[in-house]
Amino acid sequence: MFKHKTYCNWSSGKDAALALYYTLKDERFDVSELITSVNSHYQRVTMHGLPLNLLHAQTEAIGIKGTTIELPENPSMEAYNQIMKRTTTRLKNEGYTHSLFGDIFLEDLKQYRENELEKVELTGIFPLWKKDTKTLINTFLDLGFKAVIVCADAKYFNDDFVGQTLSKDLIEKLPEGVDPCGENGEFHTFCYDGPIFKTPVAYSIGEKTYREYDSPNVKGGKSGFWFCDLQP
Repeated sequence: MFKHKTYCNWSSGKDAALALYYTLKDERFDVSELITSVNSHYQRVTMHGLPLNLLHAQTEAIGIKGTTIELPENPSMEAYNQIMKRTTTRLKNEGYTHSLFGDIFLEDLKQYRENELEKVELTGIFPLWKKDTKTLINTFLDLGFKAVIVCADAKYFNDDFVGQTLSKDLIEKLPEGVDPCGENGEFHTFCYDGPIFKTPVAYSIGEKTYREYDSPNVKGGKSGFWFCDLQP
């Protein structure tokens, strides 16, 4: 049976892991590369803050080739699009036809991705799209996936939230207005075990830090986030 050569937009977190799980079971697709955007200044996964040595350990434990896209610390939209287009053009030239995402319900983001992919004749696939997020997170845990909180929006959480292992009990206690999957960016995770892994990824909890970022749509122009540093 012919399979579409597919790469996964790999964030290192739970949504990407669940999307990859479903796609690996779909006989129409052959996922052979995990692509991750990293902050070139800090050498960490964008927004998640995950160090690259743990990212590499993660992709090795999954058993799929991992590659990174290096982004400036604060790229303009134009610069970001140019960097991403170089990558998608390279993938297209290597025979890839499909691009896998873990997006769930952000319509504008999905439309943006599809528009950019269309420019290089790639097709996006979204196995989690429009599924209920409470059901998704419970399915994730029921399948045996394990993840730790690595980043959280300080508008909703204190520093004690990061570093915790994701669980049904933790999800039940989320503040009002926080999506169970953190789809609006309320929190991010590092997935370290589950049915797509050959072996679990060992890690230790390090320092917790607070950082602020420019956010013109927020009162005061800044958004704050708590990060938990993980190390092998």
